[in-house]
Amino acid sequence: MASLMENLIEILNKESDSYDGLLEVSRKKTSAIVKGDLEALTGLTDEEQERASVIANLDKKRNEVMADMANVLNKDVNTLKLTALVEMLSTRPEEQKALAEAIERIKRSAGALQQVNRQNGELLKNSIEMVEFELSLLQAMKAAPETANYSRGAYNTGETMGVARGGFDAKQ
Repeated sequence: MASLMENLIEILNKESDSYDGLLEVSRKKTSAIVKGDLEALTGLTDEEQERASVIANLDKKRNEVMADMANVLNKDVNTLKLTALVEMLSTRPEEQKALAEAIERIKRSAGALQQVNRQNGELLKNSIEMVEFELSLLQAMKAAPETANYSRGAYNTGETMGVARGGFDAKQ
């Protein structure tokens, strides 16, 4: 049981470190979103996916260790929680403290990550809304009414208000 507990604490600490790394990438992502740097955002998203994959693997290992611990303790693996393990370790205060600290680190990191991801989501939503507004504005300018300018022969010149060019310039 002691080696299983050491493995669990080690995995939880690695998982916490991975969440901290993912949090740092998410904070860099915030900056890239604000700047509108799509190239940096693409690279950060790739790095984020790699880190998330590492976390998923650590989570799988943690579940395997928890299943082994449930077998040793003769408990149901589905009902055995980390907080229950902390309570069971009352006779081993050193391991109890280490496990409680590892759990708390993960909670803090995951909570901070959720907050940054919510913020990034709002920034992206606002960016999309701004792009949609600008597109609507461009379409409205294209459909602006014609002016009442007439030529010498009393023909309408057909100029459209607000449009200096004949379309969208992708080079801008």
